[in-house]
Amino acid sequence: LMVWLRRTTHYLFIVVVAVNSTLLTINAGDYIFYTDWAWTSFVVFSISQSTMLVVGAIYYMLFTGVPGTATYYATIMTIYTWVAKGAWFALGYPYDFIVVPIWIPSAMLMDLTYWATRRNKHAAIIIGGTLVGLSFPLFNMVNLLLIRDPLEVAFKYPRPTLPAYMTPIEPQVGKFYNSPVALGSGAGAVLTVPIAALGAKLNTWTYRWMAA
Repeated sequence: LMVWLRRTTHYLFIVVVAVNSTLLTINAGDYIFYTDWAWTSFVVFSISQSTMLVVGAIYYMLFTGVPGTATYYATIMTIYTWVAKGAWFALGYPYDFIVVPIWIPSAMLMDLTYWATRRNKHAAIIIGGTLVGLSFPLFNMVNLLLIRDPLEVAFKYPRPTLPAYMTPIEPQVGKFYNSPVALGSGAGAVLTVPIAALGAKLNTWTYRWMAA
């Protein structure tokens, strides 16, 4: 009974992480509406999403030991977010109110690293984590280029719950840096590696807890 309970709790944890991924996406994802701070918000979004993806993906992948489960985890996150996107659309918001992040290709790179290095955990952490951090902002910027003009959407449908600390004061685009993709990739590549290591360590703790 205890073994069954621990295994069930573990899989519920995976679901909870995926749901929280969706909630964070809805909050960090409407950077598209912070018109004057769009690129700053994009960098914050890139870091939060890439680190969140890597901790859950590597945790799940190392638990099963099967390359491909990181992509499966990213697919779960994507499906949840598309459901949330549909719910907002049903409430009358524009189709582009929530931009679904492109998690899957980055997760595939982690799976590919794990497979190519013959299931080497440390390679998955260092190489896979770096690849996720580097690629995620790039995939998402390409995605943004394929949707409607963010400024047009933002001015037509202003976000009703814009927090006071994000209220635009003056345009900030290009004031501190020129490329949000480069900054997001650089910061992401550095931060996703220790976060991937944390995900791997959480996996170790889970095994110990299940064996207790």
